[in-house]
Amino acid sequence: MSLIRWDAADYLDDDDAIIAYLNEAAAQDDPKLLQAALGDIARAKGMRGIAEQVGVGRESLYKSLSGAGNPSFQTVARVVRALGGRITITTAA
Repeated sequence: MSLIRWDAADYLDDDDAIIAYLNEAAAQDDPKLLQAALGDIARAKGMRGIAEQVGVGRESLYKSLSGAGNPSFQTVARVVRALGGRITITTAA
C-alpha cells in the first residue's frame, strides 16, 4: 500500500473555495488550525507574492504560517488582507 501526498493548497483554486476553507478553519476556534489554513491558502496563491504584499520575506512567512510559527496578529491581518479578505467579528452562536 502506498500513500498519496494530499495538500489542501492543490484544491484551493478559486475564491469561493478559499473563503469557505478559511471560514471553516476560523469557525473551529483553533488558532493553529487557522494559521495552517492561511499557510495553505498563501501557498496556493503564491507565497512569494503574498510575502511581498505583507512586507516580510518568503521564508519568514513560511515559518510564521507553519505549525512551529507564532505569527503576530499584525502578520495574520496583513496575510488575510493580501489574500483579498478581511477580518470581521460576529456574536458567538
